[in-house]
Amino acid sequence: MNPLTASELRQMAARGEWCKPTAGILDDLQQANLVIVSRDLAWDFLLFCVRNPKVCPLLAVGEPGEYQLQVGHTLVDVRTMLPRYRIWKAGSLVAEPYDLRQHWHENAVAFLLGCSHTFDGPLRRAGIPVSHEAPAVYISNIPCKQAGNIGGPMAVSMRPIHHSKIATATAVTARYASGHGMPVHYGSPEDIGITDLSQPDFGVYPGLEEGYVPVFWACGVTPQIVLPPLKPEWMCSHYPGHMLVLDDNVDFFSLQQT
Repeated sequence: MNPLTASELRQMAARGEWCKPTAGILDDLQQANLVIVSRDLAWDFLLFCVRNPKVCPLLAVGEPGEYQLQVGHTLVDVRTMLPRYRIWKAGSLVAEPYDLRQHWHENAVAFLLGCSHTFDGPLRRAGIPVSHEAPAVYISNIPCKQAGNIGGPMAVSMRPIHHSKIATATAVTARYASGHGMPVHYGSPEDIGITDLSQPDFGVYPGLEEGYVPVFWACGVTPQIVLPPLKPEWMCSHYPGHMLVLDDNVDFFSLQQT
């Protein structure tokens, strides 16, 4: 049974009772990506977020070792309240656990970043069908702005939008900087380095019916693409599609981002 509130979902995740993606549930609440790096990488990653706000819209940053973060009106434990996580050591993915209590470091710095699941509800209300599955995510050839040693290609999420609704989808999502804002591209996927839409790097390909156009938004999976090549001693993220769901609605965060 689906949780009725974000608090219930977070508690279910903390107890290991919710290990599934968070797309398509609790519409109109802000969802968040998670990135955790060691203190020595935190400044460069913060600068990367500032220089790439569409990719990494900052919601909260913790102090070193701090695992409880206040985000809007929500106090969260980032070690337990997401359904699933990923852990890298020296740039290699080594584990995909359901909590981080045994993996936490005293010099770990947690970043919470806005997620495009946030605007799926507003799109639906605008008459634009959006899948309840996690969106297809691809590694594009769109470059991110460099920050220190951190740089590389942007990951993008794709939603099929009827050609008559592209302007509406752009206007709706432009309101939500905390959900990556307006699209970065629509139309030919080859123009941004995607050769086969049916084979996403993450997520589920929803198909493309006649009259529908692939529309791409910046995606918070990008840190999982640009950070591992630096071979940090340790880093962590959410498992793609398995987000932190906050108590505040999307309009609260859209006002904070303006």
